[in-house]
Amino acid sequence: MKNFHKYLSVGDFEKAWGFHINSVGFAKTDPYQDYNNNNECPLSHAFSWDSGRTLYDYTLVFISKGEGLFESSQVLLRKIKEGSCFFLYPGIWHRYKPNPKLGWEEYWVSFKGSYPDELMLKDFFSLKAPIVDIGFNEQFLDLFHRLIETVKTADPGYQQVIPGITLEILGIVNAISKFKIDNNNNQTSRLISKAKFILQEAIEKPINIEEMAKDLPMGYSKFRKVFRQETGLSPNQYCLEMRLNKAKSLLMTTDLNIVEISHLTGFETLFYFSALFKKKNGVSPKFYRRSIKT
Repeated sequence: MKNFHKYLSVGDFEKAWGFHINSVGFAKTDPYQDYNNNNECPLSHAFSWDSGRTLYDYTLVFISKGEGLFESSQVLLRKIKEGSCFFLYPGIWHRYKPNPKLGWEEYWVSFKGSYPDELMLKDFFSLKAPIVDIGFNEQFLDLFHRLIETVKTADPGYQQVIPGITLEILGIVNAISKFKIDNNNNQTSRLISKAKFILQEAIEKPINIEEMAKDLPMGYSKFRKVFRQETGLSPNQYCLEMRLNKAKSLLMTTDLNIVEISHLTGFETLFYFSALFKKKNGVSPKFYRRSIKT
């Protein structure tokens, strides 16, 4: 995914809804890249490691790749690993940054309203334990993708839709935190979960699966065998199914044209995308969209 951020204009109608989104985004910080997004955000959100920052809304940050550090007035300096998320609370000083040798990739959503206030007052989330290990959770990642796509397309009423997506995100965080869901399982299952997560994150671009297997690390032959045992599909088949299912979702929920959808789901040509889509679904993308809207 390409870097993206948007700070939304919130009016009386959005505030009356009881749950409004102030900003969403994704940012990749490469190794040894200066971690300074101050020019890309309002002055109220700018910060440096030395000074830290205090916000006046809730923010959930998800680190999908890499690692770094987090500290707040409530929590001593802690290491943040990939697959973790952390909350930033209104009025609470905090700071965070990626490991300069590794960098990181982060998703975030900032929100406010009477309903989030109620959730926090009822201790569904802990001010003193703001870090939650989500693991390589495909559903969680997909929700952030949906959130960003919905903001990008900005269809009428989208500012009432995105709080619902955010609430699903919060539901997963709460479930994992409350029921102490083990995201580690055994080592092999964790590596396969990570592989599926990487494939999901790279849905917009072609990916070399053999190279990905080296990064897990696992030999490619063993990786293919274990991946099929876990999913019932080869890595290439799984990737193709994921891209085609994503295309169906975009056809149903957006007004993006077929060329844009082909590009957003990682297909190199429109012809290849249309041929594979028709083979799987029995109709072309164009006729599939027409059928669901009639």
